[in-house]
Amino acid sequence: MLRYRTFTEADFEALAQLDLTAQRTADPGFDALPERERTGRLSTSTAALKFYERSEHSFVAQGEGAGLAGAVFAQHVWQGDRPIVLVRSLLLAPDAPGEAAAGLLHAVVKSAYDSAVYEVHFPVTPALEGAARQEEAHLVGGYAVCHLGTRAGTAPGTRLARADGGAA
Repeated sequence: MLRYRTFTEADFEALAQLDLTAQRTADPGFDALPERERTGRLSTSTAALKFYERSEHSFVAQGEGAGLAGAVFAQHVWQGDRPIVLVRSLLLAPDAPGEAAAGLLHAVVKSAYDSAVYEVHFPVTPALEGAARQEEAHLVGGYAVCHLGTRAGTAPGTRLARADGGAA
C-alpha cells in the first residue's frame, strides 16, 4: 500500500536517485547524452526541489519499505484571469505499483481543489493516461515543448515536422 505525502529536504537524495533511474529507464541511452541534455531532463536540482517542496502541489509515493515509488512535481501558475496547477513531471520507480501514477495525480488534484484552483494541466504521458481517465480529465492536445538552443537536437519526445516541409 502506498502513502502519498509532501516531501522534505530529507527526501532530496532519494528524489534525485529516483529521477536518474526514471530517466535511464525511459531512455537507455541517457548516460551517453551530452551533459547539458542530461541535466536538462532532470527535475531534481537542489533549487528545483526546494521550489517544489514549497509548492503545496508536489508529492511522493512511499511504499511500506523505505524507498520512493514515485514523485510528482507541480506548481501554481497564474494565467492572468485565474490560477491553474501545472504538473512539470511525474517520476516512477521501475517497480512502482500500478496505482502510483493515479495516486500521485489524485494528490495534485485534491491539493488544487483544496486551494481553490480548479484546473490542473499535465502532459498525457503513457504513465498518466490511466490516471487521466480516473480523474475524468479532458484531453486538449497532447502537450508540446519548444526547446530553444542546442537542446532542440537531443530533447526527448517526437519532433514535429514543419507544415511547409522546410527547415527551421
